[in-house]
Amino acid sequence: MRWPPWSPIPPSPPSEPSELDDPSPSPPPKPPISWSTSLNSTDWTHYTEPRTLIPTILLTSTALLFARVYRSYLRRIPEAANVEKAWFRKRSLFGYVTSVGDADNFRLFHTPGGRMAGWGWLPGRRIPKARAELRERTIHIRLAGIDAPELAHFGRPAQPYSSDALSFLTSFVLHRRVRAYVYRRDQYDRLVATVYVRRGLLRRDVGLQMVKKGLATVYEAKTGAEFGNLEGKYRRAEWWAKRWGRGMWREKGGESPREYKTRMGKVELGKEKSGNK
Repeated sequence: MRWPPWSPIPPSPPSEPSELDDPSPSPPPKPPISWSTSLNSTDWTHYTEPRTLIPTILLTSTALLFARVYRSYLRRIPEAANVEKAWFRKRSLFGYVTSVGDADNFRLFHTPGGRMAGWGWLPGRRIPKARAELRERTIHIRLAGIDAPELAHFGRPAQPYSSDALSFLTSFVLHRRVRAYVYRRDQYDRLVATVYVRRGLLRRDVGLQMVKKGLATVYEAKTGAEFGNLEGKYRRAEWWAKRWGRGMWREKGGESPREYKTRMGKVELGKEKSGNK
């Protein structure tokens, strides 16, 4: 309020400029930064310090080593068809015998690493017992280097001592852990292998034991015979079995499995020819 009223009006003070009244131009937008520029601008010295680099290398190396060990030694193989050719004559299979077929072959459930790898006691490492659970999960093994007496099949009568040979093989390996040194896969998709089983403190060659007892002969087929480096040992065992009259050699003129197959083949061929007349 002016006082006295007749005094002149004082001038108003100038107002401060606002941002809207600023005549200066706005700064230009920043150009985009490329990925290579951002990467080059990152300080990588932290990652090359020994306290960071050494644990990283150790962790990576351990993971790669574990993966290699698992694939080579701890990966379970379900069937004979899954065994790589690189294993033949170089590697072995450790497993549990689930069933015995003829007197020279059986079924093996592969348990790599055995009990030390948890088979039989760790969850997820149980060995199946039911036949339905074992379907397409076992490896068919054919004993290498031997030929056992033939059981009755395909309309042929059983050969003498075939049931004795089957009983011996069953009692020797069924529901036991064995190690099979594999040589090849035969025409029936079986792995031909020399098989060992522990009996007490000793490790026994299953095929050799059968030959010693006169319950098998040395394999005499013209092709496909596999012995590893054991042929000489098998032939000596057969010679002694014949000399002492064990098993199928108790009677003079005993018929070997090869002779039996040849004779039965001729009989069947004769029947076929007579039927065509």
